[in-house]
Amino acid sequence: MHTAAAPRARQLHPAMAYQRVHIESQIGGASTPHRLVSMLFEGALEAMHNAKGAIVGKNIEAKGRAIARAVNIVDGGLRVSLDMNSGGKLAQDLHALYGYILQRLTYANLKSDVNAIDECIRLLQPIREAWNSIEPGRPVAN
Repeated sequence: MHTAAAPRARQLHPAMAYQRVHIESQIGGASTPHRLVSMLFEGALEAMHNAKGAIVGKNIEAKGRAIARAVNIVDGGLRVSLDMNSGGKLAQDLHALYGYILQRLTYANLKSDVNAIDECIRLLQPIREAWNSIEPGRPVAN
């Protein structure tokens, strides 16, 4: 059992601590599962854009971190949140698409290929837009 008085085995860097608090406050503010998935899309796309910038800037370490973040979000967030039992063909197609995106991100990481990341962004962007368009409580366009 951990207590406030127990010494911390590892101190977080102030920037990492700030980022963690920021993420936790956003998740706490995500009152619906729909919003959480929207945040996953946003995070994955942001990480992909960061990876592109790191490749252009020849920052290998930042590229690796950004691509790893995108992979974790796509695989451990978007892909695992699919309901494969009742989602039908759509869930199967998205599962396969996310798998392809993961392959392309791995390739982009190995080859520092901006075009592969651009492809992933082009594939994910319309899904994010479609997801956001079905937000519960959003007025229906006529």
